[in-house]
Amino acid sequence: MGSGLKGVGEQSDWLKTIIAQGDNPLFTLFGAVLITAIVQSSSFTTSLIITLVAAGQMPIETAVFAVMGANIGTSVTGLIVSLGTIRIRRQFRRAYAAALLHAVPNILTVVILFPVEWITSVIFKNGQGLLANISEGIAGILGFDEVNKLANPIKVITNPVVVFLQSIIDGFGGGPSIVGSVSLSIIGLLLLFFGLIFLVKNLKGAVLSRLEGLFSTIFFRNDFVAWLSGIFSTISVQSSSVTTSLMVPIVGAGAVKVKRAFPFMLGANIGTTATGLIAALANPTTAAVTVAIAHVLFNCGHNLIWYPLRNIPIRIAMSYSSLASRSKKWAFIFFAVFFIVLPAIGLAITEMFIYD
Repeated sequence: MGSGLKGVGEQSDWLKTIIAQGDNPLFTLFGAVLITAIVQSSSFTTSLIITLVAAGQMPIETAVFAVMGANIGTSVTGLIVSLGTIRIRRQFRRAYAAALLHAVPNILTVVILFPVEWITSVIFKNGQGLLANISEGIAGILGFDEVNKLANPIKVITNPVVVFLQSIIDGFGGGPSIVGSVSLSIIGLLLLFFGLIFLVKNLKGAVLSRLEGLFSTIFFRNDFVAWLSGIFSTISVQSSSVTTSLMVPIVGAGAVKVKRAFPFMLGANIGTTATGLIAALANPTTAAVTVAIAHVLFNCGHNLIWYPLRNIPIRIAMSYSSLASRSKKWAFIFFAVFFIVLPAIGLAITEMFIYD
């Protein structure tokens, strides 16, 4: 699915246009949310952002807001995955709560830090906010040599299937095209839901009883181990969308408790910054490294805020998932409000009164 959607973006300049143009920080923020939600990968978005910065096509102050948007957009994947259990109320309640454990803190962190970055960008003479200036200072102190980008194991495993499907689709269409990329994306989406159905079924019964012991004694023995599991599993596959979305059906099946999944989600947010660092080191300009460091600092701040206050997002997630499990419309209302209505209102207000 990711390969197809990225193919759509590569055959047109709309991805770069959305996040690289405009002086409205909210436009950049929501543009990055949109792109990340479409391609289902914050790693792709942050790498694109850093590449644009390294090429001089995007200023640092704009890139920092885009990184914030990527953090929100990556949580969409888990919310979509949770819908795979919507037919079974108890499983859906747990799965949707797990997805919200990723989405809610990400949204709240942006709500807290976005205004700080925006306001301080007006105060500092260079037009950059507090986070950007701190990151630039660190980047100026540290020295980096160019490194080779690591191979993504998920891409290595799935590449033969992607190439096979792409060749069939291109054969019907006479070559690579946007229609072919969209078709590949649809096939990927169908495979995703079929995979989720089989995953949830196989997590029941004997398999679930074995996994519960494995998870409780090794990966989720305590919050610290769960946090480390989130960091290193995300670094290994270079995608927080993959690791956090995998947790959703596992929590839904009851193999991991909702509360124990929270530190894993926090760790995944730290782990996903590795891809941006690799992208920056492959393009070792001060600006690129600055944005990568800003991503690290932002997600570290995310952890420092919400682990001590973990009861707040956990209660919000569990309460709202309980509501959504009783009336499925609330699951779709969350999507509409946070990813369509509020962005539209914010953009309209700022464009009319601030950037008119």
